Amino acid sequence: MSPSFLFSFIFSIHNPRYTALLAVNSFHSITHTRKFSNYNNSNDSTRSDLAHASTMFNDMLHMRPLPPIQRFNKILGQIAKMKHYPTAISLIHRLDLLATRKLKSDFYTLNIAINCFSNLNRVDFGFSLLGKIFKLGYQPDCATFTTLIRGLCLDGKLAQAVRFFDEIVLKGFQPDLITYGTLINGLCKIGNTCAAILLLKHMEQATSCQPGIVQYSTIIDSLCKDKQATDALKMFSDMIGKGITPDVVTYTSLIQGLCNLGQWKEAMRLWSEMTTRNIFPDVQTFSVLVDTLCKEGMAKDAHGVLHLMLQRGVEPNTITYNALMDGYCLVGKIADARKVLKFMKAQGCEPDVFTYSILINGYIKTKRIDEALGLFKDLSCRGLIPNIVTYNTVIGGLCSVGRALDACVLLDEMQTHGQQPDLVTYATLLKCLCEEKRLDEGLLLLKMIEDDGLVPNIVIYTNLIDSMCKARKLDAAKELFLSIQAKGLQPSTYTYNTMINGLCIAGKVNEAKDLIRKMKEHNCLPDGCTYNIIVRGFLQNNEMSGAIQLLQAMGDSGFSADVSTVELVVNLVSTNQLDSPCKEELLKFLGIT
Repeated sequence: MSPSFLFSFIFSIHNPRYTALLAVNSFHSITHTRKFSNYNNSNDSTRSDLAHASTMFNDMLHMRPLPPIQRFNKILGQIAKMKHYPTAISLIHRLDLLATRKLKSDFYTLNIAINCFSNLNRVDFGFSLLGKIFKLGYQPDCATFTTLIRGLCLDGKLAQAVRFFDEIVLKGFQPDLITYGTLINGLCKIGNTCAAILLLKHMEQATSCQPGIVQYSTIIDSLCKDKQATDALKMFSDMIGKGITPDVVTYTSLIQGLCNLGQWKEAMRLWSEMTTRNIFPDVQTFSVLVDTLCKEGMAKDAHGVLHLMLQRGVEPNTITYNALMDGYCLVGKIADARKVLKFMKAQGCEPDVFTYSILINGYIKTKRIDEALGLFKDLSCRGLIPNIVTYNTVIGGLCSVGRALDACVLLDEMQTHGQQPDLVTYATLLKCLCEEKRLDEGLLLLKMIEDDGLVPNIVIYTNLIDSMCKARKLDAAKELFLSIQAKGLQPSTYTYNTMINGLCIAGKVNEAKDLIRKMKEHNCLPDGCTYNIIVRGFLQNNEMSGAIQLLQAMGDSGFSADVSTVELVVNLVSTNQLDSPCKEELLKFLGIT
């Protein structure tokens, strides 16, 4: 079953109930998608709402008599919902400073503060407030404990979250669906799906709180991401058997998981089942199909899905358009990708940094560097901040056409704008400098890597060793090679081959042969390239007996001579410079007796 069959099947669906359901839900879908496409406008609205809420809070503080704490809590809750957590904490602090007998923080104020600290990755402060709750004689509720568990999960402290959960349950606390869901979601996010399944079974045994669609869907999605489609389908079946109706989120996770594994027939069955159940495929469901088709090289068919979405009243989002543009770039149709960008803007869907990165990468792959640079500048002009992937893509593109100096300028610009280069950035640029025989600049770059606290990998060292050997700086290359293991790195076969080649070029063939012995001692086995390099080295240095021994060793190890080695042997036997025994052995090697 191919993805094209799935594509044709979805286009052939003519279910009247499905069509009616699409009409009913189209307004909801359009409204939901526009929330994202008008992101900048919503940001302006949020800032305005925050200013209004803060002004009201300040006005209330100056009222006499002071309003009750409940009115302050209402404003604090609104500010927290807007995710302006530092502002909410600052205002709570002002309340505490003005605390009187008639106005002081109550249980709900403290819960809001715990929520803010948890979302700011300062759950430790949240636990301090839990102590204050007990001290003031309040009893923590589900919201308090769930917020603290979510804070631990956000902070990556899953083991601590599980221990805290177990402790409060032992002390008589009855978790609700949100508490269980928070912990299950946290476990799934770190890939511990098995622990999440155990927690789900614990829920099933607790008659007071049975798992619902959210808990099952979270685990099904995690199983799909773990490529455990069979287990995900079994859980899906068990869920339906327990009377829990799947929703669009559940189906989307399963369809995506199956598409990623190439199980098109099963994905098609689920799509059909979903529509039969009157469950409306949303923008995420359609986006999964667009992405799948594009990854299979079927960008034109994916574009057809985009048109289908629009016909059915489902507005594509940035993710949908990005997937389609990436699909066109993968098959080299950059002009079509640009048309999608133009259409996207016309539909009121603003491109993001990933949109531009996709197109920039497409231009670079086709060696259209100047057009890629033009888009890169356009990105900055639109107020979008290039990320590390964007910078690495452009630097890689400049290096691919030998523009190392321009790449260095971009590296400086990158750091000026607060984007820290990673090892990929440095490795790409260093390789280019080495290829352009700019060894001194390469060594300066190595120092920059170390100064930035990064650990150079074996690829970086190998490129430098190769550059040193080509520059006839063999002693420096040997010194760097010997320092690798002292730094805790294990030279790769390619690293050994590079050093062996450098020794052979310098005429130090016996030293190169000795390095092969050391290579084996360090559990790094020679490959065909190793043998061919050293055989050619011995032949070029007129060490015929040694070359013949190595040719025999190469054959015994299951490797054969490459074109360059065979050509060198043929040229040698064609001359009269070899003695008879050596010539006979080489002819035997060529299969001429």
